Amino acid sequence: MVLLESEQFLTELTRLFQKCRLSGSVYITLKKYDGRTKPLPKKGSVEGFEPSDNKCLLRATDGKKKISTVVSSKEVNKFQMAYSNLLRANMDGLKKRDKKSKNKKSKAAQ
Repeated sequence: MVLLESEQFLTELTRLFQKCRLSGSVYITLKKYDGRTKPLPKKGSVEGFEPSDNKCLLRATDGKKKISTVVSSKEVNKFQMAYSNLLRANMDGLKKRDKKSKNKKSKAAQ
């Protein structure tokens, strides 16, 4: 997995969306990140570890290529605005769900 800066992550995410526009999917995950790179030991606890600030880890993949970035709490507003604009621009090819009315369901039940 490639750890990128915020701007590089957004440009690579745009490329992933363009590559998967006709067929394929892009999976995006977001989670809290405390800066640890190794798991906690089962016995005992690490008392001295305190995260300095809150961070978010974003990962994106198309099944073949994986990219990720870490966003600190100071740059969240700027990143979130750019990220939401990117999502709005690239999620225009979604298919609308078929809404089935109650009449069709009741007729099918009879």
